[in-house]
Amino acid sequence: SSGINAEYGGKDMSCSAIAQMLSSTLYYRRFFPYYTYNMVAGLDNEGKGCVFSYDPVGSYERESYRASGSASAIIQPLLDNQIGYKNQSNVDPAPLTRDRARTMVRDIFAAASERDIYTGDEVEISVIDANGIETIRFPLRSD
Repeated sequence: SSGINAEYGGKDMSCSAIAQMLSSTLYYRRFFPYYTYNMVAGLDNEGKGCVFSYDPVGSYERESYRASGSASAIIQPLLDNQIGYKNQSNVDPAPLTRDRARTMVRDIFAAASERDIYTGDEVEISVIDANGIETIRFPLRSD
């Protein structure tokens, strides 16, 4: 056992426990904060997906989805519209399939990379489920 697990008696930490630990770490540095975009994602104790987002001093919130980073102002409204069905009328929310989510994330990042110079040339998507983590990489631009 290594890393975080070794520090906690070899037991796997829950996603909520890791979220709280990061919150404490950020709060400890509140007077000289780390200026980073932090998120924790994984599965909760019931096996459901969870996302935690943070402000620079460690306040955090559990959410269904979230964009963070330099292109978040571009990406978040698209997520709100396509996943949260916000600002739509007469729409029957369809369940989000793995393939639709993968395609949506790829397309949204491709659009963001055209407008935000700090968004890189590749997006790495991690699909987390009870079987583990699947990582997929897609190029965003070739210029």
